[in-house]
Amino acid sequence: MTNITVWNESTHKGKAYPESMSAAIKEIFDGKGEYSVTCAFLDDPEQGLSDELLKNTDVILWWGHSKHEKVKDELVEKVCKRVEEGMGAIFLHSSHYAKPFRKLMGTHCSLRWREQEAEAERVWTTDPYHPIAEGVAQGFRLDREEMYGEYFDIPKPDSVVFTGWFSGGEVFRSGCTFTRGQGRIFYFQPGHETFPIFYNEHVRKIIENAVEWAAKKDSGETGFKADSDCIHAKVSPETIPPEGKKKRFGK
Repeated sequence: MTNITVWNESTHKGKAYPESMSAAIKEIFDGKGEYSVTCAFLDDPEQGLSDELLKNTDVILWWGHSKHEKVKDELVEKVCKRVEEGMGAIFLHSSHYAKPFRKLMGTHCSLRWREQEAEAERVWTTDPYHPIAEGVAQGFRLDREEMYGEYFDIPKPDSVVFTGWFSGGEVFRSGCTFTRGQGRIFYFQPGHETFPIFYNEHVRKIIENAVEWAAKKDSGETGFKADSDCIHAKVSPETIPPEGKKKRFGK
């Protein structure tokens, strides 16, 4: 049994998540007997994370946005200590600025961002041998997502499992793994609160894989085998302007 705690600064109920964002994340594991999921919130007693709950948590999924500084330093210390002791941690989207993540990284964790209704993201698997990438479609598309762009101020990851490309032109290291002490950490960029990202089948597969990996229950293998020949990508996943309408460089 893997004990999962889904922590969120609020419920984020709305058009994208009628039952709440945490409910959408919890749903990934519903009906699967090998998981036990607890949802915790910033406004709960002890900010949702009692010593007992932390002690019994195998993997914590953390989503925060505008209330990072309201998380008490004492709780940050406890979360980081549990990670170093072996608790897995998955930080989602704007949790790049979560106090526990910044403490574990030791950097600003700053980045570029832009929110536009029509902006899309294509997520590419850049480490197909990593267990988190097992069974994930290569180059899947999110029709709407907040743009995160480089430079992302984090230490060099153990692996960049996924790289995101945005229709505005930016790229981003969207899926990164780290190790701190005995704990495994995964940062995953998709997950803006106004878009139903956590209902996407590919995102759900990644999160489930990440929990298995962070809990150290993955097989360590993906079954991926690279093609010995270069792949001719005859059809572009995105629209390329027709000949004669291309802009010249520098124009």
